[in-house]
Amino acid sequence: MASVTVSSVIDAPVEKVWAVIRDFNALPDWHPRMVKSEIEDGRPSCEIGCVRRFQIVSGATLREKLLALSDHDHSVTYTILETPQPITNHVATLRLIPVTDGDRTFAIWSATFDAPPEEADKIAEGMGANVFQGGFDALKKLFAGEK
Repeated sequence: MASVTVSSVIDAPVEKVWAVIRDFNALPDWHPRMVKSEIEDGRPSCEIGCVRRFQIVSGATLREKLLALSDHDHSVTYTILETPQPITNHVATLRLIPVTDGDRTFAIWSATFDAPPEEADKIAEGMGANVFQGGFDALKKLFAGEK
């Protein structure tokens, strides 16, 4: 099983960052690689088990299922149901932790998945750089100068 973990510090209070990422359907609002998203079957975007279908800038469509959402822990866990990449058994968690020194947010995004051994490292690297770090960079830009 392959894994990837990326962490960052965002210069904004955890409540403000959580308000942006909590909505499972809001990826296009803050992540530059996601262009449109919809929750299937008209379910609420905070309902465990809801499925989002979204398109990325390359034109590919992915489907992900919400597995857990915790306002207390400021965390969201999901699994990829469909992707053009050769991965299975994907589970990812994005968690926010308050940094009391400066009222900032420590963000950690991690995933595990199965992939062909010859492709696993490349997929993990791309996921970490493009999806996870790309998302953190976008959040940093979104909150720049807000404090």
